[in-house]
Amino acid sequence: MDWSRAKSVLIISFLMLNILLGYQLWLDIRTQLDANMNTAELPQDKLQLMQQKRISLTANLPSETPKLGDLTYLLHEDDAQGEEPIELLEPVDSADIFTKSELMKSLGDQVPELEEYGYDLHSNRDGVFVMYRVYEGRPMFNVRLELYNSNLKITGYRQQRVELISIGEQNKVLPAAKVVASLIETYLEAGAVISDIQLGYHGQIFDSEKQVAAPSWRVMLEDGKVYYVHAISGEVATDKQEGEDGDDTDSGAGLMLKQGNQ
Repeated sequence: MDWSRAKSVLIISFLMLNILLGYQLWLDIRTQLDANMNTAELPQDKLQLMQQKRISLTANLPSETPKLGDLTYLLHEDDAQGEEPIELLEPVDSADIFTKSELMKSLGDQVPELEEYGYDLHSNRDGVFVMYRVYEGRPMFNVRLELYNSNLKITGYRQQRVELISIGEQNKVLPAAKVVASLIETYLEAGAVISDIQLGYHGQIFDSEKQVAAPSWRVMLEDGKVYYVHAISGEVATDKQEGEDGDDTDSGAGLMLKQGNQ
């Protein structure tokens, strides 16, 4: 037996094992650091409750608390949610969805007001990319542009278009940490995983051209359930999952947060 060669093989094997173990340790430390960063703003009692209920927070916890007001807008009558998708004259590569400039080049002349919408990775459904109308960098969660894709091509779209009328009185929004803490205590079930938290606008859709969307925190869970929390009053509406037709299925409000505790 070539002991020198066997010795070299053992040394290399141990070295590779150490590298693998070191990498795994680094991943564990990184995961723990990310978790600590995500939950750093939460009260200690809510952190303990999270552990008891096995609730995880994988999303970044935003620290912003800007002043926002209600948006009043007109929903175009010809953009009803029940319409069939409009077929594109020329299908485009589905990869363009990930780069706004490429999407504008390929679809800007086929989809009206495309530049006013932003892609939302967390709202995708099978065969459908979801974009939301954006106002000053924040999504309007009730106003969608859905891009239908098949075989790596975007083949059609369904769009809601709006005309903004006015902006209501602006008030400082509730911190995301306060919203998440209250959801943990009151709404979230054991084992829930919070996968995304965004500040935007949301409101109940009425059978009318004129609509109102309020500043809202959207808290999404890994299982598809969505909570919309009014960013001023703290009122909560739940959306188990966006339906195939894009409609919201909001139900009941029960949680009211107090601004005075900010």
